Amino acid sequence: MTIESVEPVTSVVPVSTRGSRFPKWVRSFGVQIIAALIIGLGLGLVAKYTGSTEANPNGLGATLKIIGSSYVSLLQAAVVPLIFTAVVSSIANLREVSNAAKLAWNTLLWFAITALIAVLIGIGLGVLVRPGAGTGITENAEYSGKTGDWWAFLTGLFPKNFLGLGANTSVVDGVASTTVNFNVLQILVIAIVVGIAALKVGKAAEPFLNLNASALAVIQKVLWWIIRIAPLGTIGLIGNAVAVYGWDTMGSLGKFAVTIYIGLILVLFVVYPVLIKSHGLSVKQYYSGVWPAVQLGFVSRSSIGTLPLTQRVTERSMGVPRGYASFAVPLGATTKMDGCAAIYPAVAAIFVAQFFGIQLDFTQYLLIVLVSVLGSAATAGTTGAVVMLTLTLSTLGLPLAGVGLLLAIDPLIDMGRTAVNVAGQALVPTIVAKRQGILDETLYNAPRTSQPFKDDSDVSIESTPTERAEARV
Repeated sequence: MTIESVEPVTSVVPVSTRGSRFPKWVRSFGVQIIAALIIGLGLGLVAKYTGSTEANPNGLGATLKIIGSSYVSLLQAAVVPLIFTAVVSSIANLREVSNAAKLAWNTLLWFAITALIAVLIGIGLGVLVRPGAGTGITENAEYSGKTGDWWAFLTGLFPKNFLGLGANTSVVDGVASTTVNFNVLQILVIAIVVGIAALKVGKAAEPFLNLNASALAVIQKVLWWIIRIAPLGTIGLIGNAVAVYGWDTMGSLGKFAVTIYIGLILVLFVVYPVLIKSHGLSVKQYYSGVWPAVQLGFVSRSSIGTLPLTQRVTERSMGVPRGYASFAVPLGATTKMDGCAAIYPAVAAIFVAQFFGIQLDFTQYLLIVLVSVLGSAATAGTTGAVVMLTLTLSTLGLPLAGVGLLLAIDPLIDMGRTAVNVAGQALVPTIVAKRQGILDETLYNAPRTSQPFKDDSDVSIESTPTERAEARV
């Protein structure tokens, strides 16, 4: 008997097709986020009714707070290098795009159009529902925080340092603590200037652009790891929100909160689908593609923190070219806020006027529209719904003390506002790309994997659009 030599048989099993002990629906990113929301809600209620408060959290409350804040910190830590490398790469890619200026103009135009629709909905709801009438609360809320400033946009354009970073030091009980923050608008300006300079330098800048492209690939890999643990962060974020604020915080301001959420729902589930359908695109595909980012925006309450995921779903699910998406999405994260800068300030300004018994005239309603359409850019250096509201109130001459009345329920409202912001930040690049004929509709219409941060190693960067679409199945 002879033993014949047999060549060893080797096979390469793609990562995406390897077996798993869990069914496919369990591994779905969307299902995991929904499950995390339910678990976080339950843990938050347990913490609240076992005595946890914002000032004195118990063990469970403190754990939820640490988990949630730590996850948001991870997301925000990745934003600075992502924006810089992505924008520089996108500008470098503009060498191959002949209509770059037209893309930028159309992006800003559609930002304004959708903001106008949203603010008109907000004004209509404020007039019809009258959320500020008969609230039953007293006029004892004061506000001494930062107010909106029309110069914030111009001053925010000039970076204080190369990284667009700032530091604030506070002294409490003789102990000094310093917190570092970053200005996304300044980072965007720095990246644009560096990218343009690299194009002007020419061949000598090729090593720099290659290094930047490599850095971007590494950063995206890190972001993939961070997004994979999003369900854990969701448990902490939603659990802490329930433990600290609870649903009973609505109280007498419930009518105002309901009005805001009606407006948000109308924009997200009526206006956006109409815009998508009118451009010949599938509404179902839009929602299935953008939904992971909307979910994360809802629980994180941060458009900036959700930016990495928003950009990825815009590229991978919507089919927007990376060169354009890496410019439009970061810009939208600072200036495209249909929830925070359109619906909310419109309804809130009308609420404050009704609460203080002030009758608004037609001119003041026009001012609300003007501030809401342009104000998101004017407050880009200090992005925030509260700052946006103070800008609106000061423009209309309404009492700033009205802001203090709404601060109690702001965190709960902010979840819905941010979700709409994120959905709009993916919508506009998709519409503009479709109108300019650069949208990859094969990718847009491809089956969803519920893994928006699909590992780059599964699909080669040099793959064709059709191959990338097929790899998603």
